[in-house]
Amino acid sequence: MTLDQADEPLSGQVTATSSAISGSGPVIAEEVAARIAAAVQRSRAESTRRGYASDWARFVTWCFSRGHIALPAHPMVVAAYLVDAADTLTEDGQRAYAPATLSRWVAALGHHHRRAGHGAPGHHEMVAATLSGIRRDYAASGQRPRRQAAPLLVDDVVALVTAAREAVTGWASEVLERRDTALLLLGFAGAFRRGELADLVCSDVSMHRLDGLHVRLRRSKTDQEGEGAVRAVPCTTNHHRCPPCAFVRWVQVVAAYDTAGRPGVIRLLRNAPAFETHVCRGAVPRTRARASLFRSVRKNGNISDGGLTGAAVHGVIRRRAAEAGYDPVVVAQLGGHSLRAGFVTQAVRNGKDAHAIMRQTGHTTAAMIEVYARENAPLVANAVTDIGL
Repeated sequence: MTLDQADEPLSGQVTATSSAISGSGPVIAEEVAARIAAAVQRSRAESTRRGYASDWARFVTWCFSRGHIALPAHPMVVAAYLVDAADTLTEDGQRAYAPATLSRWVAALGHHHRRAGHGAPGHHEMVAATLSGIRRDYAASGQRPRRQAAPLLVDDVVALVTAAREAVTGWASEVLERRDTALLLLGFAGAFRRGELADLVCSDVSMHRLDGLHVRLRRSKTDQEGEGAVRAVPCTTNHHRCPPCAFVRWVQVVAAYDTAGRPGVIRLLRNAPAFETHVCRGAVPRTRARASLFRSVRKNGNISDGGLTGAAVHGVIRRRAAEAGYDPVVVAQLGGHSLRAGFVTQAVRNGKDAHAIMRQTGHTTAAMIEVYARENAPLVANAVTDIGL
């Protein structure tokens, strides 16, 4: 097995799978086999496929350097691979890889083994015991604990939005401000994951005469087969922090760009009235339905046709926090999940029950809500606040 073979769509994978089911290799037309292979490929999210491909390539390289066979991999080889990774340290003496990373690697190895008609090595007792032992070692030494992105609460989001608007010096910076403001307010009020924000297209968001915005999620982390869901994002009393207003201000820019390019955006912003009242109650300009909603914007104001990535959403949050004057230590704790974590944390602090929170977040169990409450709002409904001290 060579590195070049790490993640190629082997034509034998369909045959191997068929053989495992029927005991023989049926004759299937080449175009049908290609369609089956494509469907199997799409059974996992694109981000998961990319991660698994990268993880598999790493394992193949490691095996090649030590003279081991990568496919099928012996359980002892996989256990040695995990131990080697667990022993790898950074320059400052910290463990280089978290337990969650090692678990993902094992899942990636299992994925590629199953695709090739082999059993998943992670199911072997030796591999499972090795991974469990590594987790215990990490826990005993207090190294690489699970770390969530720090939440951004309402006051934080308002501070970031206010700083962004105050930093506008011309039409180019206003393009960026309108996009980032819409991203922050919509991401927070909708409790969206960064990937969900990045995947939105213009037709996914519509104004509703009673509810404010209706945002259709065509697919999410917990809905890989695309059953879809709608989240409502209501208008607020103050237009400065109103997510539907922020959406309209940004979609005006998108529509101007799609219609007349850069000159259209310049005309729009140079002639735009001051933002002194709600704009979410007026007409929403038409956009290209399948065009990305949140797009890359260069410093000179030029807008890309391509949508933001999840990593870019992460970058927007950190950049706006830094520009709002947040301490670098705090900025380093923020990330793409800070808006969603902030919604849950704020809701818990406001006394909302798990069911009400889950209506917006899409969580299927209250267990994750409890995790946010325990880590980010530990004094809420806690007897320690009223024990008489």
